[in-house]
Amino acid sequence: MSRFLHRWAALPLALVLSLVALSGAWLSLSPLNVAGAGNTSLSLGQFAAQVVAAVPATEQIRRTPAGQVTAVSFDPAVGMVETVIDQASGAVLGPVAEAPFTAWVLDLHRALFLGDGGRIVVIVASLVMLALVASGFALAARRMGGWRAIFLPVRGGATAGRWHLSIARLAAPALVLSTLTALWMAGATFGIVPEGTAPPEMAPVSGTSGMRLDAMSALAAVPATDLRQLQFPRAGDANGIYTLETTAGIGYIDQGTGALLGWADRSLSDRVMDTVHLLHTGEGAALLGLLLGLSVLGVPLLSGTGIVVWFEGRSRKPKQKNAAAEEAETIVLVGSEGGTTWEFARALQAAITAAGGTVHLAPMSDFEPARYRVARRVVVMAASYGDGDAPASAKGFLDRVAQMPKPPAAPLAVLGFGDRAFPRFCAYSDAVARAAEAAGWHMLMPMAQIDAQAQAPFKSWVGRLADAMGVSLDLHAPVSHDEIVSMELISRRDFGAQSQAPTSILRFQLPQISLLDRMRKRGFARFAPGDLLGVLPDGDSRLRYYSLASGMQDGFVEICVRKQPGGLCSGQLTSLNPGERVRALLRANPGFHPVDGPEPLILIGAGAGVGPLAGFARANRQKRPIHLYFGTRSAQGEMLFGSELAEWRAEGRLASLTTAFSRNQPRAYVQDALRQDRVRVAELIAQGARVMICGGRDMAHGVAEAFDEILAPLSLSPVLLKAEGRYVEDIF
Repeated sequence: MSRFLHRWAALPLALVLSLVALSGAWLSLSPLNVAGAGNTSLSLGQFAAQVVAAVPATEQIRRTPAGQVTAVSFDPAVGMVETVIDQASGAVLGPVAEAPFTAWVLDLHRALFLGDGGRIVVIVASLVMLALVASGFALAARRMGGWRAIFLPVRGGATAGRWHLSIARLAAPALVLSTLTALWMAGATFGIVPEGTAPPEMAPVSGTSGMRLDAMSALAAVPATDLRQLQFPRAGDANGIYTLETTAGIGYIDQGTGALLGWADRSLSDRVMDTVHLLHTGEGAALLGLLLGLSVLGVPLLSGTGIVVWFEGRSRKPKQKNAAAEEAETIVLVGSEGGTTWEFARALQAAITAAGGTVHLAPMSDFEPARYRVARRVVVMAASYGDGDAPASAKGFLDRVAQMPKPPAAPLAVLGFGDRAFPRFCAYSDAVARAAEAAGWHMLMPMAQIDAQAQAPFKSWVGRLADAMGVSLDLHAPVSHDEIVSMELISRRDFGAQSQAPTSILRFQLPQISLLDRMRKRGFARFAPGDLLGVLPDGDSRLRYYSLASGMQDGFVEICVRKQPGGLCSGQLTSLNPGERVRALLRANPGFHPVDGPEPLILIGAGAGVGPLAGFARANRQKRPIHLYFGTRSAQGEMLFGSELAEWRAEGRLASLTTAFSRNQPRAYVQDALRQDRVRVAELIAQGARVMICGGRDMAHGVAEAFDEILAPLSLSPVLLKAEGRYVEDIF
């Protein structure tokens, strides 16, 4: 319910909410909200006398909520004139500066230029704002793993979603305050909320005039700083009176005697309204006005990021042709909150379809066992939301499983997605597996879990699923041709020819993308070192993936490619000349990105696996401690990124660089360098360092064995570090 309300209440009114917020921010940040200091030693009589001396035809003196004092007078030549008065001396500062734009903004803010109809729209928008804040905090609590964790740092998920939550947490208190006060003021406008002090009873007027203002006892008793408004009697009318309004109340003063003819204290509703007005506008409180103005600027930002989150979620849902549930041999059901799990499900669907299978892909909320007439297996891919809750597309799944009269004949495979940063990692997929077993549903294979959208464990799980299905599955086939772009090679550097292990660093021109894709940060609009470039070689429909050694900010796309014996794609890539092109696409690999933070990074790579690690060093402009262990065959002709690594070391982007050469004397591999440096490595791990490994399987296995030895005295292991998200691999 919270998700439905938050999404479908926000989208239609995003424009209205943004207009009201932007106009409110302008008014809150207006210079008129800065009040000058008054003279606390002056009585109102003395101050009024000074004003009259400066502006002889004064008919009214008033103070705005922002603290500006003005005198209203009549000039036969021009009519009514409003003059700004110095609060300390009563001297004239000049005419009131007209601000037509501010008046225009005020009319927009209060009623959208539509009078009472516009006011009603603003009231509805305010109510929607309250509903959005309430539902948003409910969703944030789920997203962060409970109410106690709601203000912890935001981790995981798409960038737009993280920004949306971060801005909301900062802006929400001020938005609630502004909205509640706006509703109170609107209620007063329509007479729903009582406002106004009843006029006081008035004693008989003396019928005389002429007493000086600074001699009137009623004005002498009032500090000048308490003035709200002093209305003068009409000239020549002996029965006229002064009408005085102060912060304390309303009264009448005899112009001939200076005596108080009647008085009424401000009502409770008036005092409440004063407070509400101050809290809503910040007028007279500059710091509050500044905070309110900056906070409500979050509304258009929230509207924008919210629309991006919604659009990205829709764009990630399945787009390829689906087999009907009644005709599919494989049923793939997806439980996803932000849409990322759909990407994995689409890859699995494409692989099974390419292998000749039929797949029905649907959200878990569409679970209907009676329709799976020819199904031979059911695959559930379920993400856990927040503190182990059901994601958006899994609503009602567990209830339907519990209500099944009998389990489906097709066995079940469950794959859970989650983030180990949350205490209840993959708790929802655990609940799915337990509910299925309790219902007597046969399991095709043990439940597996994927941490932080990591690609390597997913590939491994697909391999086990393929074995259970008795087929061969290729995750890299087929691909939508809408994603393929043509990329031009602009430079290349070659290494390893002497050792018969030719490796090239290939730099491609950054592809041009549409404005819409750039705004949505899709494709080549946004990428980072560690993401994947999928290359489609000539004569084949299967993508080959290479880790990126560059990020979007570098302005180019760079990969390291080692030519494999008989390799179709690597052969084509390493034979490219500048100016020639390849077909490729971008794939995010969020599981192999450095996590933000001050903790050290230990990067370990061999051969072409140094590519993304070099990209991490290149992007380390903040000079975070990065310690790179790089293994290659020889120092002669095989030192990939050699000049850059030395430059980054000198600049501080690399805290240290340790190399190991398997063909030079003394022969060594990166795992040997780690053992040689065991004391420092252990100290870095104790400081919270994160380990990132890229390269071949044999190298990764040897590195894991070395870490087992190094970490044993600390009662740690690579397995425990993986559970904490501090040991990640990109293995090929």
